[in-house]
Amino acid sequence: MMQPHKLRRSCVAALLGTSLIVPVTALAQTSEEPIELAPIVITAEEQAKQALGASTITAEDLEKQPVANDISEIIRKMPGINLTGNSTSGQRGNNRQIDVRGMGPENTLILIDGKPVLSRNSVKMGRAGERDTRGDSNWVPPELVERIEVLRGPAAARYGSGASGGVVNIITKRPDTFTGQVGLSFHLPEGSDEGGGKRTNFMLAGPVGEKLSFRLTGNYNKTDADSPEINDAASNSETASAGREGVVNKDLTGLLTWAPRDGHEIDFELGFSRQGNIFAGERGTFGSGAEGSFEDGLAQRGLETNTMYRSTLGVTHRGEYSFGESFSYLQWENTRNRRLGESSTGRNEGTICEDCPPQRTTLDNINAKTEWVLPLTIAGREQSLTLGAEVRHERMNDNGNPLDNGAPSKLDQTNIGLYAENNILWDDRLTLTPAVRVDWADTYGFNASPSLNATYAFTDEWSMKVGVARAFKSPNLYQLNPNYRYNSGGNGCQLVNGLTEPCKIQGNPDLKPETSLNTEVGIAYEGLDGISGSLAYFHNDYKDRIAAGNTQIGVEPDGQRVFIWDNTPEAKVSGLEGSFSAPLGERFAFSVNATYMLKSEDQRGQPLSLVPKYTINSALDWLASDDLTVTLSMTNYGRIESRTINSNTGGELPAEEIEDRPSYTLVNLGAKWDMTETAHLSAGVTNLFDEQLFRTGIGANTFNEPGRAFYLSINKTF
Repeated sequence: MMQPHKLRRSCVAALLGTSLIVPVTALAQTSEEPIELAPIVITAEEQAKQALGASTITAEDLEKQPVANDISEIIRKMPGINLTGNSTSGQRGNNRQIDVRGMGPENTLILIDGKPVLSRNSVKMGRAGERDTRGDSNWVPPELVERIEVLRGPAAARYGSGASGGVVNIITKRPDTFTGQVGLSFHLPEGSDEGGGKRTNFMLAGPVGEKLSFRLTGNYNKTDADSPEINDAASNSETASAGREGVVNKDLTGLLTWAPRDGHEIDFELGFSRQGNIFAGERGTFGSGAEGSFEDGLAQRGLETNTMYRSTLGVTHRGEYSFGESFSYLQWENTRNRRLGESSTGRNEGTICEDCPPQRTTLDNINAKTEWVLPLTIAGREQSLTLGAEVRHERMNDNGNPLDNGAPSKLDQTNIGLYAENNILWDDRLTLTPAVRVDWADTYGFNASPSLNATYAFTDEWSMKVGVARAFKSPNLYQLNPNYRYNSGGNGCQLVNGLTEPCKIQGNPDLKPETSLNTEVGIAYEGLDGISGSLAYFHNDYKDRIAAGNTQIGVEPDGQRVFIWDNTPEAKVSGLEGSFSAPLGERFAFSVNATYMLKSEDQRGQPLSLVPKYTINSALDWLASDDLTVTLSMTNYGRIESRTINSNTGGELPAEEIEDRPSYTLVNLGAKWDMTETAHLSAGVTNLFDEQLFRTGIGANTFNEPGRAFYLSINKTF
């Protein structure tokens, strides 16, 4: 049976494509041809996990280091990856999402089996650029993931809007034979003020005839919210910041695959998910509700204050022909976002109120794509030409953010993209990958995204990659919608004569897309003895970044100034990524990767997001026996710098509101025991030395780092 669409389709076809940049001899090896290191086996897939511009997380990785709730917990350990918010405001500080190379979560495109996931766009965007969402990485339980592929930098540009930072493709399991799987997982924090969790899921799949096969999956996952008082002792203000919200996931998906003839498969897929947030007292800008308030009561009772219902219906075709192969799909994604009424005014932004009407937002995304990979030989040079076309149509109805006249917010946007990429094996050492993508949207017109990547193999072990690409992101529907207004109340906007005044901010239908010019240069080593390493420099010139409250368009009769969302001048992001892995004797294997941010700042010299100055992830595997693997891992986060200018008013922050988060280190210890060929048990301790950090809501101290916790996971396949 053919494998599902994956990010490496366009690059593996030509050996040294845009993403996995390793020597020709290394890529020629497949996962079925392991390098024996008696008894540890490091396959070519293992070596490619930390290749230049690409990372792969396998199902085995998820078994060795299970995640408590969301697969972003392990994705964050890849080179160039962190978890952040969309800005440095500190709003929704614990709702951190996947951030690739400091470009922000909204510039990370999430895919499931090659198809975009856009449910987070149904959540309103505050003027600081934050959404009350945990992102789109928690719709697939870890036990049902075959692998996760991550592209960073220029390699991701051809995937269109939202991929300026990178692409995360979550690939689900597709058994070839009749298979059943049951999983059970527990997460128990040592501290009683932190929320624990449990998860159970199942999969049943297999053939039901000569041409038909099926897959049915289900999942229930609950993580409790932190105590409303978890940050009281660390807070320097009368109103403490809230802890981490809990979440309840309920997922059910069905897949029917029809193979009408050899080389062709058609998938019919239907999925439904419900994700409910368990309230922890969050108030967006200013921490949690006061003791005894309506909000405090909601948090004490552990109630859900918002739910997301995501439904998908799609058909996918994968074909093999004498002249190449194809991947095409049509998918409807419907998201219903239901929330208790919230204030959208000034200091009370995000505050849940008893008298506010419930907020209901419906977002429909229709996505269609066809991609063809055509092997060619021109002028004696082997090539792999990829041609593709993509359509994304999104329509939103929102009753929670009306104009003053009560008109509901409605808007839609259609984006059509055409792209071509050619992997040219120029000679036995040089591979060139030129590409171009042209998009047209009915909201902003045309946008072109050319790119050029080159890989040169100095020897069988050493190679070098150079890449440059123009990437973009379409304005979202809230930013475009003139019917979406934010009333700042008494919190103020830009300074006038040294003072702040209330104002209103509304959407702007004339916005241009955000763009970035991404460059990367790196060198990699892949030795036949299992030793591998890489070092890369990346630089992104970020232009036309969309921000609120920079351009005034008028004054209301009551004297309030009216601002719009607008494109701002350039920002810059640059840094270094490095990785190294090697076997240590017969029973040990070591791996480490590091990211160092050289620059991440907007036109005023302020940080774009709360990214550590450096991040170092390391792991030591010990094969204690044929059935038992013990893993000791460590992550060291560098200092996170606070902004010094108020993101709303543009004025200097007082000294008491500027606070960096110091560097810290987390150590985990885990073990995986293969009890039988079809059953395994994972257990361990996270944050072994209990390096617990608290959110104060001041400067860069905007999120909680949970303390010591214990986990146990059991999976059985039959």
